[in-house]
Amino acid sequence: MIRVRPPFPSPFSPPPLSPPLVPPSSPSSLSPSLWRLQPTFASCQRPLAEECPASSALQRRRLWRSRWWRRWRRRLWPSSGSCQGQPAGSLGGPPASRGAVPRGSMAMNYNAKDEVDGGPPCAPGGTAKTRRPDNTAFKQQRLPAWQPILTAGTVLPIFFIIGLIFIPIGIGIFVTSNNIREIEIDYTGTEPSSPCNKCLSPDVTPCICTINFTLEKSFEGNVFMYYGLSNFYQNHRRYVKSRDDSQLNGDSSALLNPSKECEPYRRNEDKPIAPCGAIANSMFNDTLELFLIGNDSYPVPITLKKKGIAWWTDKNVKFRNPPGGDNLEERFKGTTKPVNWLKPVYMLDSDPDNNGFINEDFIVWMRTAALPTFRKLYRLIERKSDLHPTLPAGRYSLNITYNYPVHYFDGRKRMILSTISWMGGKNPFLGIAYIAVGSISFLLGVVLLVINHKYRNSSNTADITI
Repeated sequence: MIRVRPPFPSPFSPPPLSPPLVPPSSPSSLSPSLWRLQPTFASCQRPLAEECPASSALQRRRLWRSRWWRRWRRRLWPSSGSCQGQPAGSLGGPPASRGAVPRGSMAMNYNAKDEVDGGPPCAPGGTAKTRRPDNTAFKQQRLPAWQPILTAGTVLPIFFIIGLIFIPIGIGIFVTSNNIREIEIDYTGTEPSSPCNKCLSPDVTPCICTINFTLEKSFEGNVFMYYGLSNFYQNHRRYVKSRDDSQLNGDSSALLNPSKECEPYRRNEDKPIAPCGAIANSMFNDTLELFLIGNDSYPVPITLKKKGIAWWTDKNVKFRNPPGGDNLEERFKGTTKPVNWLKPVYMLDSDPDNNGFINEDFIVWMRTAALPTFRKLYRLIERKSDLHPTLPAGRYSLNITYNYPVHYFDGRKRMILSTISWMGGKNPFLGIAYIAVGSISFLLGVVLLVINHKYRNSSNTADITI
């Protein structure tokens, strides 16, 4: 026998007709008590696979996700949404007085995952689940908050205070920066009149050139000698990675088997390179010497200290020579020098405390710069007496052993002599920035004060006349 029923109840559809009884062809062993009329649409108000075979799993999900269906369900059965003291059938359906067949244990087979929006049904006597957030100050966004009220009485004093604080600080920093003595000498040699122009030819090796200059004012305190390079990009990704920190830390296995990051400066002539990598291979190797030319025109050499120019952590922690005997050459046995070096790493200096991987010129170079124009500390000129300046005013000569080529990539080389102060080297930008910000803030305060005074009086007058 085929039974047809509507998929969901409709208030406009006529009541279903009573179906015929079980046909006589059915087995006579069936008891008349088992004969059951076709259940009305109220018995299928909760779609179940056992009682509503016409409803598939997809149809059940669509029914429960449909707001239209939930709206009509509330109209038909207003008490179906709450499960408090309801004598309804299983799953919160209509009351039993409507003719629904009680389901009893069938409600336990209901899968809560089928009900997405409404949540799983609750048992009779329980509390219906809801999506409403808890009634707390945090979830209901009732937390106390503070918001400034920007008025002329609060904003104008802030502008004037910023101006009065920043302008004196900027003047102090600017004056301190101007008191720092600094001189910069370019010795690239690209100009035909430069004494180092002859060193651009690769045939002249070694090339030594001398540049004379004059100090107008004396340099007091300790003087720092820097070498500067321009258009040299040490911040390139492959260049920065081209090194082996284990080898630089004195690891014996890394010394003979460098990291692959050092390619193509990893091996040369079937021997491992020490130190390997592009950073070490491009190490700055010009030699700078400074002389004071006195009245008798006899140059007096200036003592340049080459120790104490590197960071303490680099010198004592990050860079170490390989372990072994006292002879440094034996420790580097089986390795070869970088391609562009003139001598191996164990011949960088005659001082054993400043030779090999712990050579401070090498350590300073291995700390890469962030910008293409940079300077690195080369030597330190210490002050000998408080009565005499470190570098008195007069004529000087700079002797340069020109080894480092930069003209093929349009680079520039220079030598810098500078003193320092409590704020470091010469940097007028910071003082100018403070003065500019303070002046703009003070000027805005004055302008806003005039505007507020003018329009406030006019608005008060208008209110009085009206």
